[in-house]
Amino acid sequence: MKRRFHLSIGERGVRRDVASELAFYIDMRTRELIAAGLPPDRARAEATAAFGNVGAIEAACRDERRRDVRRRAWRERIASVGGDVRYAVRTLAHAPGYTAAALFTLALGIGANSAIFSMVNGVLLRRLPYANAEHLIVLQQPVASLGIGDIGFSPLEVADFRAGMPRASIDEYHSMSFDLLGHGEPRHVQTGVVSADFFRELGVRPLLGRTFADGEDKDGAAPVLVLSYQFWVDQLGADSSIIGQSFTMNDRQHVVIGVLPPLPPYPDRNDVWMPISSCPFRSSPQVKSTRTARMVSMVARLPDDMTPADAQRRLSLVEARLHAAYPDAYKGVTDATISATPVHAQMTDSARPAFLVLLGIAGLVLLVACINVAHLTLARQLRRQRELAIRIALGAGRRRLLRQLVTESLLLSIAGGALGLVVARVAMGALSQFASQFTVRADAIVLDWRVTLFALGIAIVAGLVFGVLPLAADRHDVVSRLRDGASTAGTGRVRLRGALVVGEVALAFVVLVGAGLAIRSFARLMSTAPGYDPQNVVTARVVLNFTKYKTRHDMRALGDQLLQRLQGAPGVVAAAVANEFPASSSQPRNLSLFSIRGRPAPDSLHQPKAEVNIVSAGYFRTVGVPIVAGRAFTAADRDTVNVALIVSASAARRYFPNESPIGKQLSFNNGKSWYTVVGESGDVRQFGPAVDVPEQVYAPFASTGTNDVRVLIRESNPRALGARLIDQIVHSIDPQQPVIDVETLADARRDVLASPRETALLLSGFAALALAIAAAGLGGVMAYSVGQRTSEFGIRMALGAERASILRLVLAQGLWLVVVGVAIGIGGSIAFGAGMSKLLTGVPRTDPLTYAGVAAVFLVVAMLACLVPARRATAIDPAGAFRAS
Repeated sequence: MKRRFHLSIGERGVRRDVASELAFYIDMRTRELIAAGLPPDRARAEATAAFGNVGAIEAACRDERRRDVRRRAWRERIASVGGDVRYAVRTLAHAPGYTAAALFTLALGIGANSAIFSMVNGVLLRRLPYANAEHLIVLQQPVASLGIGDIGFSPLEVADFRAGMPRASIDEYHSMSFDLLGHGEPRHVQTGVVSADFFRELGVRPLLGRTFADGEDKDGAAPVLVLSYQFWVDQLGADSSIIGQSFTMNDRQHVVIGVLPPLPPYPDRNDVWMPISSCPFRSSPQVKSTRTARMVSMVARLPDDMTPADAQRRLSLVEARLHAAYPDAYKGVTDATISATPVHAQMTDSARPAFLVLLGIAGLVLLVACINVAHLTLARQLRRQRELAIRIALGAGRRRLLRQLVTESLLLSIAGGALGLVVARVAMGALSQFASQFTVRADAIVLDWRVTLFALGIAIVAGLVFGVLPLAADRHDVVSRLRDGASTAGTGRVRLRGALVVGEVALAFVVLVGAGLAIRSFARLMSTAPGYDPQNVVTARVVLNFTKYKTRHDMRALGDQLLQRLQGAPGVVAAAVANEFPASSSQPRNLSLFSIRGRPAPDSLHQPKAEVNIVSAGYFRTVGVPIVAGRAFTAADRDTVNVALIVSASAARRYFPNESPIGKQLSFNNGKSWYTVVGESGDVRQFGPAVDVPEQVYAPFASTGTNDVRVLIRESNPRALGARLIDQIVHSIDPQQPVIDVETLADARRDVLASPRETALLLSGFAALALAIAAAGLGGVMAYSVGQRTSEFGIRMALGAERASILRLVLAQGLWLVVVGVAIGIGGSIAFGAGMSKLLTGVPRTDPLTYAGVAAVFLVVAMLACLVPARRATAIDPAGAFRAS
């Protein structure tokens, strides 16, 4: 009977009086118990206990009723929303022109934002693929007086900092290039040299094999290698049996013990990795015992309770003690300081300004797109007034209409967001290539769930913006206007359309100014004279194996053979070797302090400094650098004691301002040896047009030599096979000598300009999109305005107004909106320009020429956008206008 009662409650309890039904069942149970022989009082008590407390059951049934009401309400609400969605789909399908235009505009706006956000997400927001990445810092030792960001540390300094920071795990790192022999052609590989626990501290687990074990970085340990993922795939065909195989490097057999997973190329783009004991330079007694042998950097993992700021303070104390204890080790770099930078910041800081500017520009473009879709929506709602008036007559309230219209805009924006993701996916490859100019994390740019949620979020916001804005125009009188079914717009809608145009123009103006500044900056870089002639010059790099070419004499001998064969080759106008060439690097790498005979420097901070380049006799002719005074190097400049030098014009102006540098003597070893200046060369922008002309000193290759040889040949025509020629001649001299980094001097210069060029192109694309959308919005507003003022224009012409005056009237209306928008845009551009300043070279962020040019572009575009509606206004027939009114 108790089960029967619960079934009854479940089926009928929400419709009948629970108390009376409960009493009925208690009475039935009481009679049953009395019939069984129990006394009436006891039978009543047991029956009551069997069915529970009446008040509790009544409360439970009330709760059940409330839940049932809520469920019915939710079902009705979902059914209502489903009906709105179905109706919105049918309505949008019946307006294909509006739907297509809105979808196209939204897809471009949302797609641009999603694509740029994928860069920000992958590079700036995503965690590094290391364990405890937030506790990883990189230690550097910048020297402001030399303009060097990091002079590195000696192994002795590494030991001192480890002792001063016992709770932090400090690992050393440096990168060198070696020749790798075995398994095919000789390869020149970039090699990361690290402490044994480097990968364990980063939390990197190998894809194959293992990483370095404890003790493998100690003297006498067997040489081992760990391969990078990219090298394993590209050079070894992802051979899974590579573990345990051997390569020859530096005349020693190195056993492969592991393959790393795909990782960002940090700290450098290394092909293979070895422990410090396997590096012949790092493990040499001289490097291990000399405090000035600063060839390594440090990566540290901090304990959980230590911040980078805490580490900075403690490291600074250790450094101060080192400067006081070893003053001779810091001669010439007395202002060296130590910096502790989070690894994530070091990998992304160079990309942050450009990425955030692009995200801001893309956001402005999206706002312009939303405003344009709001124009379309407003015009469409005017055409739907009769339909909406009928719905009001049938009982639809304001809230119900608003919900329906917002549902249509949200449906449209979400569909536009889906198309925008397709646009972002198409652009992903180009964006990764663009990002690689700024950061090593370009491979992390993917279309993941964060980007999808971002696209969905901005699609919903965009749908609300362009869906609600048109409805806000007549918020006080919208119901009466809809009920009247009027075909004309109220003053609220007219003002809104004008305000939307002004907003479009202002936002587009900001975007165009950003693009204009980037273009002006790039043009300034392109027009900057490089100081050399890059045409028809082919370069290649030959890093000599130190096990074969151990002395300077050996290096010079190979260089002489190369030059002799290259100069006699057909099609070669000139040939040279050097340790650097213009645009081969973006920052100083051979900066040296020197002394001028008879001019002692007061201290090391005021000692002259210059970039020292080692070049052969034909270098200046090959590269196209003029000799403005004295002479160039000749084949006779082979004296290794009385070495001849050539200084650049900038060095001559700075260090010999009122005299000729010819005949002056310089020393690079504190007066132990003196070299004589025999010539003055023209200035060269060695590190690209964005960097000031450096002071340079050239030394003859025949007197000094270098193991990092850059081969340069000038060809008689651009179709000569210089790259193949260099490779053939090098291998004819040494078959096991790799030739790498083959490129033309013009390509090297283009690579230096790649970042500002691609930034300018990307911003120009956004600017063109914003300008086109703004022009379309202005043209639409003017066309609508002409249609609304047809009767007015007819009356004016009937009263004698000339068509030219009507034309001027319409054009003036459009131009006035543009002028107001431009005025607002100028203020926005000045504020936005602060973020652009880091991307500009030689152009102020308030460049008046850029502002004037953008304003002129807008005025021309406004004239063109207003011309068609204006000409339509002049073609109005007064009689027809009267009849239509």
